[in-house]
Amino acid sequence: MTQPEFIAIIDFGSQYSQLIARRVRENHVFCELMPPDTPAAALRDRNLKGVILSGGPSSVYADAAPKCDAAIFDLGAPVLGICYGMQVTCATLGGAVKATTSREYGRVRLRVDDATGPLAHLPAETTVWMSHADLVTEVGPNFMSLAKTDNCHFAAVRHQQRPIYGVQFHPEVTHTPLGGQILRNFLFEVCGCRGDWRVETVIETMCEAARAQVGPDARVICGLSGGVDSSVVAALLQRAIGERLECIFVDNGLLRANEADLVETTFHGHFGMKLRVADARDRFLTALRGVSDPQQKRMIIGNEFVEVFRDEARHVPDAHFLAQGTIYPDVIESGHGPHGQSAMIKAHHNVGGLPEQLGFKLVEPLRMLFKDEVRVVGEALGLPDDLVWRHPFPGPGLAVRVIGDITPERLGMLRTADAIFLEELTSAGWYRKVSQA
Repeated sequence: MTQPEFIAIIDFGSQYSQLIARRVRENHVFCELMPPDTPAAALRDRNLKGVILSGGPSSVYADAAPKCDAAIFDLGAPVLGICYGMQVTCATLGGAVKATTSREYGRVRLRVDDATGPLAHLPAETTVWMSHADLVTEVGPNFMSLAKTDNCHFAAVRHQQRPIYGVQFHPEVTHTPLGGQILRNFLFEVCGCRGDWRVETVIETMCEAARAQVGPDARVICGLSGGVDSSVVAALLQRAIGERLECIFVDNGLLRANEADLVETTFHGHFGMKLRVADARDRFLTALRGVSDPQQKRMIIGNEFVEVFRDEARHVPDAHFLAQGTIYPDVIESGHGPHGQSAMIKAHHNVGGLPEQLGFKLVEPLRMLFKDEVRVVGEALGLPDDLVWRHPFPGPGLAVRVIGDITPERLGMLRTADAIFLEELTSAGWYRKVSQA
């Protein structure tokens, strides 16, 4: 299959880096966040259409400031530097960057002098969002200013001979009202993207990758939780490898009302998947008896889950792979990115040690997708809305919402209250308007 058009986002550590990626993908253009030390040669081998250099908290003149491979500017692909990314661009190509006496933060009026490139079709004045302490004070040879603000003479720049651009503001945030247009201009008018990254292509690409990884004979176990990610993984792998997929669902007694029935009805009844349901309710409640410390509860639940899952997995012959619902933010935030350079924000349960403990190789077909993209894939695969649009639910289940000892009576009361609340939220048309309930 032909590689999709590709935008490389060099991530200098901005809080908005994931937002840049989401904005690009919303336009049906595939992109990845990549570390600053990514060599230009690694980009040349792909269907590269352009490069975006993200913002970041550093100062370009600091000793440890991250820089990109200067050869990226010689690839011939268009480059857009955003905030710190613009400063790196100018500093690398002969300009100068200096600290300012006061940080510029918030909405400012941008005066557009040359509405070309990413600024094409913009009005003479518009509002943009600034967040920087340093400024480009001199642009390098062959650079010119496209726009300015009261405090920033070089608020947007371009190279006069090569498709290299920079903006000191953040077009990816909603506080820049025409930011979406600026990014679309870069993607489609400057880079010449077609926007060919569509859900049908995504599904087929992931299926092909799964088949290639698993091979023609091996079986795959998928741990179903009833959540969005694992449900989409199961539906996707069934399309990819058919009956060689076997799902395991652990009923730990800590689930929401009717959750186990929904999973069994959907995956075994509707999709006809091989599904093992482990009724471990008594086991979990016995292990949690008398425990009130939240962290201890989590550890007990995690340990019991591994043991139950291990027992069930032994009954699946020739299973060498474990499928998990790891998604792109999990990978980025856990520091397990494709190039191993991302700063770790948090440990995540989906990139932990379960596969190693059980002796499986890992299959993570969704690891390059954001949550909203996972939902779109789920809809295309025919999953019911009740599953596709479910709110995130913690692995320890209702246990994290029980203060003190966990008893069947407390769980029953909480389960009923939770069901009533969700029913009212849904009937009022608010369930999809909130991200967590």
